[in-house]
Amino acid sequence: MNYKVEYNGDLRTTAIHIKSGEQVITDAPTDNNGQGRYFSPTDLTSASLASCMMTIVGINASNHGITIESMSAEVIKKMASNPRRIEAIQINLSISAHELDEKQKEILSRAARTCPVAMSLHPDINQDVQITF
Repeated sequence: MNYKVEYNGDLRTTAIHIKSGEQVITDAPTDNNGQGRYFSPTDLTSASLASCMMTIVGINASNHGITIESMSAEVIKKMASNPRRIEAIQINLSISAHELDEKQKEILSRAARTCPVAMSLHPDINQDVQITF
């Protein structure tokens, strides 16, 4: 078992990472009967996409001798209804690295767009990824 998820009542859950004991609490969003005090499950999906992209960019940068000075992402999630689902995830990824050439930029861009979470999401979810170097 990798993690355990418990229902806490009031549309809230706690996910427990078995190996470390770390916890993540989710709450239903205010537009879906929740209190919106924590990330919603769909927020975590969107945040996981950005986190995965940055992790894979970091791995590829290291493998190609590129030093990442800083990296951050702004994430916007758009929901659809009937059925309620994630319709689109917009990610503005900023990567700062010293003097990248076009080949290195392409390596990092491809890494971001083909991370495991990106490849696992349903193709109907629009992944709008903008990368700034």
